[in-house]
Amino acid sequence: MAEQLSFDLPARPALGRADFMVSPGNAVAVAMIEGWHRWPGARCALIGPTGAGKTHLAHVWANLAGGTVMAASALQDADVPSIAACPIAVEDVPQIAGTPAETALFHLANLCAAQAVPLLLTGAAEPAHWSLTLPDLASRMAALPVAPLSPPDDALLAGVLAKLFSDRQLAPRPDVIPYLVGRMDRSFAAAGRIVSALDAAALGQQRPITRPLAAEVLDSDAGHSP
Repeated sequence: MAEQLSFDLPARPALGRADFMVSPGNAVAVAMIEGWHRWPGARCALIGPTGAGKTHLAHVWANLAGGTVMAASALQDADVPSIAACPIAVEDVPQIAGTPAETALFHLANLCAAQAVPLLLTGAAEPAHWSLTLPDLASRMAALPVAPLSPPDDALLAGVLAKLFSDRQLAPRPDVIPYLVGRMDRSFAAAGRIVSALDAAALGQQRPITRPLAAEVLDSDAGHSP
């Protein structure tokens, strides 16, 4: 059978609080996000590995606080005083290390502090390891209270896979998710990569998402594991 042409249609992620699964590895972070009005100095760092849910929780927080979410890389060309007028979540702060955007973040942090505007910052590691080169900014970031997200346990990884399939309106066979959880690289990034690959394979080959197809995708994904 000839392969069907496939189209890389974007998934529609559900980013509401009800869509975020709580487990022992993220319960502290969820509690800190929901208790944002009690943050010391009205600021917090949300940290965790790629795909752990930082973007999801940043949007949950923005909805709770009446704020907005932006990428740190966009700060360099942004109107910082306007951004500081309402609660703001700045994602992937380590990506601006050593760039002029550090100065913009420094000004944003100062303005938010002066106006008591809540500020949420995200990154993979502890803020002290964000490799920021502006000394005053680095010291202030290192002092942030931290909301940590841990790598997933079995139950959370299964839940994340189910959510990723749902985001893409996919219905895998019931034994697919347990099969994946027992064999895949244990990371959120791998979960996203595998679900995307299964979506493409099922569409391209006009096959349902079954254990045999999952096995093929896992074999192909093995080269992407750290």
